Amino acid sequence: MIPPLDISPWPPRATHERTTLVGFLESFRSVLLRKAVGLGPSQLDTRVGVSTLTIGGLLKHMAFVEDHWFHHVLLGNDYPDPWASVDWSASPDWEFDSARDDAPDALLAQFETSVGRSRTALASAPDLDAPAAKESGGEATSLRWILVHMIEEYARHCGHADLIRESIDGVTGD
Repeated sequence: MIPPLDISPWPPRATHERTTLVGFLESFRSVLLRKAVGLGPSQLDTRVGVSTLTIGGLLKHMAFVEDHWFHHVLLGNDYPDPWASVDWSASPDWEFDSARDDAPDALLAQFETSVGRSRTALASAPDLDAPAAKESGGEATSLRWILVHMIEEYARHCGHADLIRESIDGVTGD
């Protein structure tokens, strides 16, 4: 069972750069969770129009993205399961496609687990200029870049989740 949601407000408007970036990241994590909590299996698999995106797929995708950038790239660790066991060449969208087979509590728990690993990784980085252990796209990557990228990734997908959730039950906001 997923613990009560940490509803993260937007960060203060006049604070340090790291506090601002982490604050926005936490806020968007909270938004995605709020879009998913309380939905059943068929609702988490609801699609809008011709899009194949679902809220369940977005949750699982963002769990993977969290582990990719913070656990794998920033810290240099091997992927944890379930990602380590996936044949990505056979199923490049596995996280989106397989979400329909996961129970709501399992999707939420995977997301929380991945976010927890990310928070631990983030806490271990000394500053925003800290280089990631692994290059990405053949380039050195800083913690600052990872945080900004994660914010844009969440912003995009929270917008998707917003439209899907509204189509399910009319709930809007965030």
